[in-house]
Amino acid sequence: MSHLDLTGCKKRRRGERIFRFKTFCEQGYPVEFHGPFRQNVKALLGFGHLESNLYSGMPSWSFQLEVHRHPPVHILLCVVEEPIEQWLVLAAKGNSDEADIEKGKSNLVEVQGHVMHGVFHSNGFGHLLCVNGLEMGSDLSGYQIMEFWDRLCTGLRARKVSLNDTSRKTGMDLRLLHGIAYSESWFGRWGYKMGRGTFGVTQPMYQVLSDHSLVTLSDLFRFMLELKSSLPKETCVDSFNSGILVETTCRWSAKRVEMATRVIVEALRRAEFRWVSRQVLRDAARAYIGDTGLLDFVLKSLGNHIVGNYLVRRSLNPVTKVLEYCLEDISNAFPHQEGNLVMGNPKANKARYKITRAQLMKDLFYLYKNILKEQKSIFNTGIFMAIPMAARIILDTKYLIKEYCGEPPLKVDVGLEEKSKVYCTVMLRNHDEAADEVIKKAIMPPYECVILKNNATIDELILEVEKCFREMYWGLKNFVVDSIVNLNANGSDAVFSLVESGCKLVFEGIDRGRGKINEGIYESSQNNRVVDCPCGAKDDDGERMVSCDICEVWQHTRCVRIPNNEEIPHIFLCNRCEQDIKLLPSLP
Repeated sequence: MSHLDLTGCKKRRRGERIFRFKTFCEQGYPVEFHGPFRQNVKALLGFGHLESNLYSGMPSWSFQLEVHRHPPVHILLCVVEEPIEQWLVLAAKGNSDEADIEKGKSNLVEVQGHVMHGVFHSNGFGHLLCVNGLEMGSDLSGYQIMEFWDRLCTGLRARKVSLNDTSRKTGMDLRLLHGIAYSESWFGRWGYKMGRGTFGVTQPMYQVLSDHSLVTLSDLFRFMLELKSSLPKETCVDSFNSGILVETTCRWSAKRVEMATRVIVEALRRAEFRWVSRQVLRDAARAYIGDTGLLDFVLKSLGNHIVGNYLVRRSLNPVTKVLEYCLEDISNAFPHQEGNLVMGNPKANKARYKITRAQLMKDLFYLYKNILKEQKSIFNTGIFMAIPMAARIILDTKYLIKEYCGEPPLKVDVGLEEKSKVYCTVMLRNHDEAADEVIKKAIMPPYECVILKNNATIDELILEVEKCFREMYWGLKNFVVDSIVNLNANGSDAVFSLVESGCKLVFEGIDRGRGKINEGIYESSQNNRVVDCPCGAKDDDGERMVSCDICEVWQHTRCVRIPNNEEIPHIFLCNRCEQDIKLLPSLP
């Protein structure tokens, strides 16, 4: 197992090489990556500085990475080797954290201030545990950190990498906001997709939201404005389309366009309802403007723009699919300025009505709190009834995964010697001595590349396979090969006289230490819990659960209405057992 720790850099040591952060782990920098994961890690460590007295004496290496030259900003990537699995940890703060490291903290998760914290197992499977960008005090943005992580995984030829998307932005769940805006998680930019859902959420449920957006983000902002009557008027400026209606070259003079615009605004101001359909508005304006072409041009140009003291909003009604317009009075936002038509002086009005970051965040937070998280009662009919369910599905889909390198590499650098490669995996069998029978169970770890001399024998191949899988899997530490499933050969036979280089072989064997199949090579944990939750979950998904004291069936605490801030009761009965007790006849 190897830990990697990226931390704020201490004083540069004489003779230590500095690498560029932005290109580190690209092909050829600092090394050409052609082999399998374990071989690529060893090749990379050959360029690191061997450390001593770090992480309780475990073997460790460091890389100085230059983020900026002027002003100089450096971070330190540390690699710490530990038994069983391989870790990657990247931390931004260098003072207190570095002191903790030098004191010999073996649990890197306890060291605070990481820029990024991840873990790689020796078989190439990894987990990204946290990313701390600028909002957490780092000198690097979240985007820069993810670019680095993605280069690292790609260069080393990691197999699959998972993460738990709990990212937040100014107190809001980023996966919910980003999911609505872009139909995917923020981590989707780097190819991370849904791995599994929690609370009964399945892949088809999540895919429906990604493929068929129920409500657009602009629609949600429109609904938000309906709720904001109690807020200051300046927060009502449209956060996404606050652009200015600029003068357009056309067949009508600026004066005629201005007159038609005033007529439309006046018609909206006198309208009985706040939102007016395009056709109704057009018909009302035709009483004063006979040129329908001019009216169509102005209506097309007036979408979400400022005219005088009003913001003219345009939105597609999600139910009727008809364009609608309304007015938003913004005169209170600028009480000391006279309202002029924007198209008359666009440059002067641009700064006047420019949206600020504070206004945008205030609008966004209002949308998040009142529509996405705690929907108001005025939007509990029609299509909007689906918003709470859709938001729950997005929030309950936080375990993402990316497959970097599913298949073995086509090219493996075997050096100058006469060597060739084979790809090997193992199949365990369980020996029941009492019944004296062998029960085979196909537990197939990923294929691993084994490099052999061209004159290697079958016995030598078996020894290499046993060594390889014992080192990589805790559950195979006593693994012994009995036979090769798809090859009939004697131990003294030459391997490459029977098979071609690059072939795939399956080795059958048993864990001699226990005499039965060891569950330690499963990707997910195996336990004997029986899960049957009202949300539909049938497996342990990692969320907090409680067990019924009668039937011992496990359910989510959230689904049985036990708040997360409350302790699990000492005695808990599921709804089924509780109803059974109520139906029992009372004793005389």
